[in-house]
Amino acid sequence: VITAIILAAGKSTRMGSPKMLLPWGDTTIIEHVISVFAKTGIDDILVVTGGARESVEAIIRECQKKYPVQSVFNEDYMAGDMLSSMQCGLRYLSEKGSGAALIGLGDQPQVQERSVRLLCEAYSQTKSPLVVPSFRMRRGHPWLVARELWDEVIAMQSSQTPRDFLNAHTKDIHYVEMDTPSLLADLDTPEEYLKFKP
Repeated sequence: VITAIILAAGKSTRMGSPKMLLPWGDTTIIEHVISVFAKTGIDDILVVTGGARESVEAIIRECQKKYPVQSVFNEDYMAGDMLSSMQCGLRYLSEKGSGAALIGLGDQPQVQERSVRLLCEAYSQTKSPLVVPSFRMRRGHPWLVARELWDEVIAMQSSQTPRDFLNAHTKDIHYVEMDTPSLLADLDTPEEYLKFKP
């Protein structure tokens, strides 16, 4: 079973207002991201919350009427790093039966169903412990980490980053080449938001 972990705990400092709540089409950024993962057939989605927790979790409760989604709160979110949110999500999932976690970004509403499907298919076919999308030789999101490596991520120090983890496992990574630059882009500033907003 593949569980999607959507990292949505950031403080949105550069955006100036909570990113997850910004409009995206006829919904919000976070609901759109949840819907993309749900449409690919992933039936277990975990959103790691932090900044604007109450508002984000209210949206997730609404989403539960339509999608297989739940949330967990990252108590260390003020540290502002992606690693603590990944660790929070993986610790939560360690008690469940998932075989792999697909790490997605809450502030990447340009994520495409096709990309998510290709990654899940590559994992089922190769059973590689790490499946990472690549655009012109650059790694992007979402990427998949099998359960056998979760403890290693959970044990990482706060001075380390997910990039350090991937760099330490270059030989284990199965790359899925994609022709979509959106897997490299997230939304950090109002300019980026306006550039991509549908």
